[in-house]
Amino acid sequence: MRARRRSWAHPLLVLYVADSPVGVSRVGFIVGRRVGKATVRNAVKRRLREAMRARYPLLVRPVDLVWVARPGSGAADFWTLDAAVEQLLRAARLLRREPAHAPPGAGHGPRRGGTEEAPSRRPTA
Repeated sequence: MRARRRSWAHPLLVLYVADSPVGVSRVGFIVGRRVGKATVRNAVKRRLREAMRARYPLLVRPVDLVWVARPGSGAADFWTLDAAVEQLLRAARLLRREPAHAPPGAGHGPRRGGTEEAPSRRPTA
């Protein structure tokens, strides 16, 4: 991978990219001991996996991606790591133009079983 790769850096992550020899995109995560203890490293991997899961269908071509977590990533919350993943994939020009997912708090349509307009609860007299 190293001989045929390109890289992009962020304060929390480094992204290495190479064209995939097998025709499908593959993703790997490297989270070293400098990031934190085992529970912290596992949490970082879970957050990165989830950030990539939402963006995997939006990749423009089959590539091999290797994410290397930097020490500050252990203290970062999901949304900070998610933004870093988005920024690096856009810098590498690997994402289609559509957004990966709705921002936090954005609804996905009406609630189940409800209608667009909720009926008033006040009794009519």
